[in-house]
Parts: sequence; structure tokens; C-alpha cells
Amino acid sequence: MRHAALAPHEADTRWRHLPNLLSTARVLLALPVALAIGYRDYPAAVILVALAALTDALDGFLARRFDWQSRLGAALDPLADKLLLVGGFIALTYVGAVPLVLTSLVLARDVVIVAGALAWRALIGPLVARPSLLSKFNTLVQLAFVLMVLVSLAWTPATRILSLRGPAWAVGALTTASGLDYVLRWSARARRSLRSRVSR
Repeated sequence: MRHAALAPHEADTRWRHLPNLLSTARVLLALPVALAIGYRDYPAAVILVALAALTDALDGFLARRFDWQSRLGAALDPLADKLLLVGGFIALTYVGAVPLVLTSLVLARDVVIVAGALAWRALIGPLVARPSLLSKFNTLVQLAFVLMVLVSLAWTPATRILSLRGPAWAVGALTTASGLDYVLRWSARARRSLRSRVSR
């Protein structure tokens, strides 16, 4: 017996949660990536990070192409990125592959952003996150750096310090610039919002 073909809207309903499932898979990959690095199984870590990057690109494409966007997806996507990057940087610092100062800078930026979001909610109200192009580029560069370090550890450990010093400085500078951009932009928005509230 042949089944009737699904109507376009029925197909959309069936698959519209796929981007969220991909983001959830990326969240679940964060711990295995950190453990693989901690146990110095760098080839496995490379494969896992590459898989996470693939799911990131795919869920973003599907969400934009078919308008499969949701509040859950808007929260899951950056959470997955942060867990993967924070776990990766901490684990790489643990094994001595990334300087502590760089990992501290990455973590400090995220702490400042989270603290700012909490302050916004307390003083102003609900927050709609709008990552800037600089922030998105920063996340991409950090992920590329983690993957670069892992590839170096897996296949060219003797040259990793010399070859990765420049990229490490670039990541540090971009992370700092992105953090300052967040502080300046959201501080200006907060001042405008508070002034408009007082003037009512």
C-alpha cells in the first residue's frame, strides 16, 4: 500500500526541529571533546570538533533556508558554541597547549557578557540577544584556532609552539576587541533605554 505524499507544510512541520536537534547534538559533544583533549586523544578530538563545526554550519543553513527558527534554537546555538569553546580552551590549557592568559581572556569576555545580560534583565527588562558580526567572526576564529591547535597536536607536535604563536595573538586581540565592542554597544543602549524610561 502506497502512502500519500506529504503536503509541503506537513513536511516543514516534520523537519522544522532538525536545527534544534543539531544544536543539541553540539551541546552534547562539548564534554567528549574536552575529555578527548584531557586524555590526549587528539585525533579523536579533531574529528569531534570538525563534526561539531559541521553541525553548526548545517543547522544555521537549515534555519535560514527554510525559516526553521525558534526561541529554543536562538538559545541553543550560542550555548553550544560557548560550551564547546570554553571546554576546548580549558582542556587545551590543562595539557599545556594554550597559554593560560589566552584562555583567561576568552573566559573573561564571556563572564562580562553574561554579567551584562543579567544586569540588563535586572535594570531594564527582557533581553533580545543580537550577536554582532564581530562577535560571530570572533566565535568562528576561536573555533578555527582550537581546531588548528588540535591538528598541530595530533600530527605536528614538534612545531606547534612556533607555528601557533601568531594565531594565538590574533585570537587574543580579536577576543579583546569583541568584548569591548559588546560593552560599548550595550552600555550605550542601556543609557538610551534608561533615559527614555525616566523621561516618560
